[in-house]
Amino acid sequence: MRNLRHRSRSLLIVALALVGSTALAAPKKKPAPKKPAPANTDGGAGSGDSGEIEMDSGPGSGSASAGTGSDAAGGDIEMDENPKQGDLSADLAASDQNTAAVQTGPVKHTPISWKDIIVVIRKPFLKLHRVELQPFVGVTMNDNMITHQTGGGELAYWLTDVLAIGVEGMYYIHEFGEPYDLVARQARRLPTVNQYNWSGALDFHYVPIYGKFALLDRKLLQWEIGFTAGIGVGQSEVVPRDKTFPGFTNLLIQPNIGVNMRFFIAKWLTLQLGIRDYIFLDHFEPTDRSPTHDPTADEAKANADSSLINNIMFQIGLSFWLPTSFEYTTFR
Repeated sequence: MRNLRHRSRSLLIVALALVGSTALAAPKKKPAPKKPAPANTDGGAGSGDSGEIEMDSGPGSGSASAGTGSDAAGGDIEMDENPKQGDLSADLAASDQNTAAVQTGPVKHTPISWKDIIVVIRKPFLKLHRVELQPFVGVTMNDNMITHQTGGGELAYWLTDVLAIGVEGMYYIHEFGEPYDLVARQARRLPTVNQYNWSGALDFHYVPIYGKFALLDRKLLQWEIGFTAGIGVGQSEVVPRDKTFPGFTNLLIQPNIGVNMRFFIAKWLTLQLGIRDYIFLDHFEPTDRSPTHDPTADEAKANADSSLINNIMFQIGLSFWLPTSFEYTTFR
């Protein structure tokens, strides 16, 4: 009997130990939220509601809890029905109203403002509908037997700022070079040469390139590059090898092409440098001329030798522009 009691007592201890360990291993359940306590007029009831949020329906309902110091220090948040001054929805509504007012308002047109917008700097020099008067001098570049210096002028009218039509005229002065005398002394014969007397041409000018560069980092100098083509006439004269024979003249058809560079100095003054090639078919004294063969000028001209000539000249001149000033007719 004692053994039976001892065993039942041992089983009871084991059962209590199992129940205790199961209770410790089970997760702890969260406490159920407390129901809001009814309004209490007693002053000490507020001490138990330190972590609760009270929803008041009006500004007058806070008088019951305001009397207790424990509620004020407990961190309660009061939510009012009236929106406050920094509400986001109110700010967005005000912004939409301002945007609508800007879009529906009248638009003011100010055409004069286009004059204040500078996109490309204006050209400091205009040639449109202006007259160019250019005196110039030149010298031949590709004839080592005889050299011609020229003095002449050109009158041009500019149809646009890049296109012009003009007329030119030149008078030639010649001088023999050193090779002319050297050939005569060494070969015992004189070279066959012609001298040029005058020429005139109708020219067409086109200016596709315009630019500027800094002069000694102090001043901007405007420049342009243009091309010239024209057709004209000129006169050449045979220089007889034997002075006892008369010479003769030739009337030449002279097409010309060239390129030039212009620098703008003032509104009425420019400097121009250029190279011009005058192309023509010239006639020279017969090589077998003698007292019995082609003694006269007409006979020598009829039996003259022909050759295609490229008379390449370097020219430099100053251009004077009329009128001396100009006005812009477009916006800046």
